[in-house]
Amino acid sequence: MMGQDDGVRSIIYGQKSIQYRLIYSARSSLEIAVLADATVIVKAPTGASISKIEQKISKRARWIIKQLNYFKQFSPRTPKRYYLNGETHLYLGRRYRLKSVQAHQDWVKLTRGYFLISCREQANPVATERLMKNWYAEKAALQFNASFDRCWPKFKQFSLDKPTLSIRRMQKRWGSLSPNGRLTLNANLVKTPRECIDYVVTHELCHLIYHNHCSGFYKLLETVIPSWEKVKHKLELSLI
Repeated sequence: MMGQDDGVRSIIYGQKSIQYRLIYSARSSLEIAVLADATVIVKAPTGASISKIEQKISKRARWIIKQLNYFKQFSPRTPKRYYLNGETHLYLGRRYRLKSVQAHQDWVKLTRGYFLISCREQANPVATERLMKNWYAEKAALQFNASFDRCWPKFKQFSLDKPTLSIRRMQKRWGSLSPNGRLTLNANLVKTPRECIDYVVTHELCHLIYHNHCSGFYKLLETVIPSWEKVKHKLELSLI
């Protein structure tokens, strides 16, 4: 049961301000959690003083900041697109220059470094965006299922139930794993290299065994992807 929510507070650690949501509940110890959306939740025993609570937060401040920085990688930074000729768009980590033409059929092709868009109606940014989003959705389903097939065999030894895969656009995350076993991937992930897609899928599958980012989680991730830190860095830079 959720305790009394005392609202959002903040403490200063060095030159950084750490905002946290304080919740009082009937518990014997203080718990600090950093969520994927960069929310810091502090659950404290009823009656605990703010000074003691913040003293304990200060002791964990380096860990909190490390977790906040970790989650930044999952915040897609896709620049705004206007769907005009000459603009560049990504697919699997490669850039393609956009070229829209009017023709008898609607289609999208990748050819010689170009996203070639054919519109039955007069070529315009609205029609181009619609066609490209539909094309990306089809490719995302294809690429994500292929990635899932590549990554899942590494987890069969744990006798786990295979998650179901869903795709949607997310503002804050590249991927997530729900408690009921649904693996959700951000549609924009199809714009990143295949190894980055595999990294996100593997990261989320590791959460089937470890629900937080404990040492066991990182050991498992290191076993499955020995070079995961390099791939993570590539993912961080992929849409800039």
